[in-house]
Amino acid sequence: MILAANFKTNHTRKSTAAYLEALELFLDASPAGCDIRVYPPLSALLRADLYSHTKIGAQNFYPAIEGAYTGEVGAAQLNEFDIKNVLIGHSERRALLKETQEFIAQKFAFAATQGWEIIYCIGEPKDVRDSGFEAVAEYLWGEFDGIDISYDKLAVAYEPIWAIGTGVSAEVQDIAKVLDMLKDKLKDTPLLYGGSVNADNLSSIISLKSCDGALIGGAALDVANFCKLIQIAQK
Repeated sequence: MILAANFKTNHTRKSTAAYLEALELFLDASPAGCDIRVYPPLSALLRADLYSHTKIGAQNFYPAIEGAYTGEVGAAQLNEFDIKNVLIGHSERRALLKETQEFIAQKFAFAATQGWEIIYCIGEPKDVRDSGFEAVAEYLWGEFDGIDISYDKLAVAYEPIWAIGTGVSAEVQDIAKVLDMLKDKLKDTPLLYGGSVNADNLSSIISLKSCDGALIGGAALDVANFCKLIQIAQK
């Protein structure tokens, strides 16, 4: 079971340090028995090797060790923090930052050469969802163009775009249908769900047979809330 907190553009270095300290104390007293990951903003990264129970990851990176890429962060910078865990393909980077599937595939291939753990994000917009399940399946498989699904450190996060940050999660039966479809082809690859996950729906989502965890945004920004979600997963 993977529970991952994506801070997006929230938290500072100071608040992230306080968050991780509280999270580590909680996990010391109540071991989660699952894979706990936190993705702060790049400016708030802390040394991953300082934490016993929590994996620290990067929300973004440029697919290079270093070089003339103004404003970007490469492997040399992430290695300084012992970061070995990254998000790739999040819909906000696809839509807002105009990352193409070709560039996303380049990032994936580079991350694989570094041996990093990858959470690869996929998800359909509302108009595709409204066109029916076959349209959803076709759209999602298109987001695997150029992606090595056999990579052994891969987890896939299904996040319907229309459910991200809206407070409206997909219906459980619809999540199950998509995750079952993905599991049929991705086999042993862990599958996560993301999109307005909260304390009210987490249990029913992670109880699905093809669900291996959750990628959580707003509901994980407060450490007490994230600890509550971990407790729900423990049960």
